[in-house]
Amino acid sequence: MALSKVVSDDYEVRTEYKHINMRTKTSIIEDGKELSFSYHRKVFTPDMDVSGESTELQALAGALWTDEIKASYEASKS
Repeated sequence: MALSKVVSDDYEVRTEYKHINMRTKTSIIEDGKELSFSYHRKVFTPDMDVSGESTELQALAGALWTDEIKASYEASKS
């Protein structure tokens, strides 16, 4: 009986301001079968600091959040 915990992320890009929705799935696996799982969601906006997040998320934000997107998002907040 070997138990393991597997954590995986998937991403979805939404809105004209390129909000990044991250869904983290945590699974408990026993002998190759998933016993249980849970999800945690987090939304990142162009004005957020993602330097403490995974390199995958940082790369995604770097590619999507251009200066034009950031300026447009800031203008939309006022």
